[in-house]
Amino acid sequence: MNYTKDEVLARLAESCKNTLMETLDIEYIDFGEDFLTAQMPVTPRVHQPDGVLHGGAMVALAESVGSAASFMFLDQAHTIRGIEISANHVKSKREGMVYAKATFIHKGRTTQLWNIDVVDEEDNLISKCKLTTIALPRK
Repeated sequence: MNYTKDEVLARLAESCKNTLMETLDIEYIDFGEDFLTAQMPVTPRVHQPDGVLHGGAMVALAESVGSAASFMFLDQAHTIRGIEISANHVKSKREGMVYAKATFIHKGRTTQLWNIDVVDEEDNLISKCKLTTIALPRK
């Protein structure tokens, strides 16, 4: 399958309809041979009560981009599931945009390990995440 970048991003956008990714306004914006990048606006919709970006929203962004990357880079005859995620939130964010870039640490046939850095518009690290996904045969 040879698709243009715009076609791939459009297919990813279509897969987000009526999901948590749509609720959080997560949008896939770029990819290459070994990465996928998504963005999410930081608005009161994703704040915790004291007005900063909720750590759970960042983890949802990280798992979304890592799982989508596994699906893109593996045989698409599989269903992808996140089986473990860890996150270190290192800086708070009140408004603007955050970007999550998933890159492979390990690309196995069954399990995959991803590094996902969440950064702001100035490339400041907001959260450092690690995600393990599993590829299950599609039924």
